[in-house]
Amino acid sequence: MRTRMLALTSAACGAALLGAAALPASATGPGPAPGREPETATAATAAELLAEVGACTRISKGGYRTDSGSAKATVPVCGTEDAVFWKADMDIDCDGRKTKACNTKTDPYFQPETAFQSSRGEPLDSAALPYVVVPGPSKVWDYRKSGLTGGSVVAVVYRDRVRYGVIGDTGPTNIIGEASYAMAKALGIDPDPSTGGAASGVTYIAFKNSRVSPIESRARAQSRGAALAREFVGRS
Repeated sequence: MRTRMLALTSAACGAALLGAAALPASATGPGPAPGREPETATAATAAELLAEVGACTRISKGGYRTDSGSAKATVPVCGTEDAVFWKADMDIDCDGRKTKACNTKTDPYFQPETAFQSSRGEPLDSAALPYVVVPGPSKVWDYRKSGLTGGSVVAVVYRDRVRYGVIGDTGPTNIIGEASYAMAKALGIDPDPSTGGAASGVTYIAFKNSRVSPIESRARAQSRGAALAREFVGRS
């Protein structure tokens, strides 16, 4: 990402969408073409999910900035009985495993680690694994106290698209609104770590106590995410 990398927390403080059929070794399970998800008649729609998060019961002690240069911290973290959500922009996290898409040449702030690791003990592959970045624990909000951890399932909504992934990395303690290269690509957002991202209009819904294992299993996150989303909108 463009404005946050220098402030990222260490990996020591520590995805899962269907992608291309041919994937690096760190991604598991078959998948359709990039950015495409299997649709079913019972799938929760973007409109249904957005309706459930229309009102905010704030659980953060204050708000977050969307970028390091933002003038004000205006984004709260909100909570329901089953989920935590926030509405922000999307900056691109290209950290972790070095790939053709994510490396020091494509991303000037590239870091070879992610806060959470694969089942092999390796950094996550942000180019192949859709995941969301949460702010590092602080007095504003500590994701761990909200039933979240690495591998927790997340639904991300952008326009009329819903995509599922996991929490895969942590970022600065005062900034929110970031996801992996693969998550952005799946949502139709420009995934370029230097020039891409979305300025606004992205909703992140993290389901409490929903950790999938292994964290890199795209199929498990997709399946669990779809089921949790249906329950969330009352269509289980």
